[in-house]
Amino acid sequence: MTEQEGAVRPPAKDPLKSFRGVMAGALIMEAITVALALPVIAKLGGGIGTGKGWAVIAIAVALVLCCGVLKRPWSAPVVLALQLGLIAFFFALPAVAVIGFVFLAIWLWLLWLRKDVAKRMAEGRLPSQQQPAE
Repeated sequence: MTEQEGAVRPPAKDPLKSFRGVMAGALIMEAITVALALPVIAKLGGGIGTGKGWAVIAIAVALVLCCGVLKRPWSAPVVLALQLGLIAFFFALPAVAVIGFVFLAIWLWLLWLRKDVAKRMAEGRLPSQQQPAE
């Protein structure tokens, strides 16, 4: 066995880089969904000009801004904190909290997938790391 046989080959393309695109897409979809809650706040929450309305607008903007920092290690806790911000609406406006619960489940799944891909990449088990058949 040569020295290179035991080494793990790096993948041809970085799968975590493309996975950031998936997470950015999820953030944009969530921001759109949160913004679509504004008519609900206008009808049931006292209006968009209230604290509830401004908080939802701030969370939607923060979700879009998070797309630019996904490569930073602190981005995942920030995204999860935004989910908790939506869930905090549970007593004030349960319809908005439901959005938080749904997207919290999605984000926990996405973070688990990212961890699994990183683990497989470290072990050399990704399809792009396999030796071509001769």
